[in-house]
Amino acid sequence: MEALVVRRLGDPTLPPGGEASPFAAVSGDHPVPDISSPTAVRVRVAATSLNFANFLQVQGKYQERPPLPFVPGSDYSGVVDAVGPGVRGLRPGDRVCSFTGLGSFADFIVAEEKQLFLVPDGCDLVTAGALPVAFGTSHLALVHRAQLKAGQVLLVLGAAGGVGVSAVQIGKVCGSVVIAIARGAEKSEYLKSIGADHVIDSSKDNVVESAKSFLKARGLKGVDVLYDPVGGKLTQDSLKLLNWVRTFLSSDLPVVMFQLFEIIFLLKNWTVHGLYWGSYLTHRPRVLIDSLNELLSWLSKGLIKVQISHRYRLVEAHLAFSALRDRKAVGKVMIVMGSSAASRL
Repeated sequence: MEALVVRRLGDPTLPPGGEASPFAAVSGDHPVPDISSPTAVRVRVAATSLNFANFLQVQGKYQERPPLPFVPGSDYSGVVDAVGPGVRGLRPGDRVCSFTGLGSFADFIVAEEKQLFLVPDGCDLVTAGALPVAFGTSHLALVHRAQLKAGQVLLVLGAAGGVGVSAVQIGKVCGSVVIAIARGAEKSEYLKSIGADHVIDSSKDNVVESAKSFLKARGLKGVDVLYDPVGGKLTQDSLKLLNWVRTFLSSDLPVVMFQLFEIIFLLKNWTVHGLYWGSYLTHRPRVLIDSLNELLSWLSKGLIKVQISHRYRLVEAHLAFSALRDRKAVGKVMIVMGSSAASRL
């Protein structure tokens, strides 16, 4: 089978097989994984999602560093190819999606039956393969941790990326007023099309002043939940918009945040949440399973829509990583398995 194998840590935007590339050349001679337990399922992968964690993993900068060589992986979808003798709920031909820490950048992957989710009728596999990590992260963060409610104001930073787009849509399903921040006219127009109540183009607008004007026009006092998957200076500026007793979710808490903690966070009774989505599989698996099942239900009902920005073949993985690095994507970047998968920029 074909697989994208990381042979050394390095720059994932370099073409596979090159002398400086972290990837070995993609070939069809990688061994097909065996059914590893009575309750294991082998899936023929249809599509696998590219997340920023994959980018960091290939460079050796992610919190989990697997031994070399390894096949990277994240969320994926496909068709059941074979099942172990103890599998009861799945059979060959079933369409499934799931997520993994390693291994989905390949034609086949083996997973435990309990880790697989049936893809609803009417949902294509590429869309299903893009759902678990980005939408799962935002769903757990906003619904489970922040307990976002109808009428509350949600501010989403980095709103045009995979996680940001999911947060905007989940916010609207929850009935909140959504302010979305992104860079560029194309991204801004897309965010308006998926229901954001106010979109701020950070490349030309003053974020704080634009948000304050919108809030004043709506008769709103401030932001109730700040969702920050990117970090940086914009995070610090956006704190000026938070209400008293409100929630802040961030992927990046710089030192200045801790310096300000006693002065601002305590005085305003803010609640700060960090979220490592993947750890829920170990510590709170039922919460994660229920979250993904609810998302798949929303997807089947048309309440959310997965935006696929770029599609690449496995041999073009370096182009996918480049699109992610250069922030070209409006939504998700996908690797579509099979020689017929056409790349699109």
